[in-house]
Amino acid sequence: MTGPAASAADQAEPKGNTSIATVDVKGVHVAEQASDETRQVIASDPKVAAAAANVCGSGYTISVSAVRYSTHGTTYAWTNGKTTGDSYNDKPICAVFFNDTGVARSMGIRLKDNYTSTPDVEDFGTYSSYAGPVYQNKGYCGQAYSYMKAGSTVVVDNYLHIGACN
Repeated sequence: MTGPAASAADQAEPKGNTSIATVDVKGVHVAEQASDETRQVIASDPKVAAAAANVCGSGYTISVSAVRYSTHGTTYAWTNGKTTGDSYNDKPICAVFFNDTGVARSMGIRLKDNYTSTPDVEDFGTYSSYAGPVYQNKGYCGQAYSYMKAGSTVVVDNYLHIGACN
C-alpha cells in the first residue's frame, strides 16, 4: 500500500442521519440517483457487490457508483449515507477496485473528494483480489481512479464519478 490510505477506523464520526434515498437492486441498497450503469453492475452479480461492501467495513451499505472495466476489474464506491460536514455532499465514501482476472496484476485505486485541500488516498501494488479499500470523509462528489496493467500493457486507466453530482 502506498500513500496515505486511511482505514475505516480513521474516519470522522458521522454527524447526521442517513439521508440518501435508496432503491433495492436484488437485495443491495443502491442510491436512488445512481446511474443505470451502477444499477446494472450491481444487478449482474449482487453477491459480489455485497462482498465489496463488506470489504469497506461496517455501515458502508449504500452503493453510490460502480463500473465494470471489461473482464479486467470492477470498481465499487459505497457510503453509509451519514453527513460528516455541513453539506449534503459531505458523506464518507469507500472505494474498492476488484481484480476480475484471477491473476495477480499491478493495479491500484485513488480516491479524491471534491475539496482541493484534501489529499487523495490511494492503494497501489500487485494484487490478485482487490486494491483498497480507500476512504474519504467528504467523498460523495469525488472521483475514484482505477488503474491496472497486464504485463507491460495498461488495461484499465479510468475515472469513476462518485454520487450524482454536477
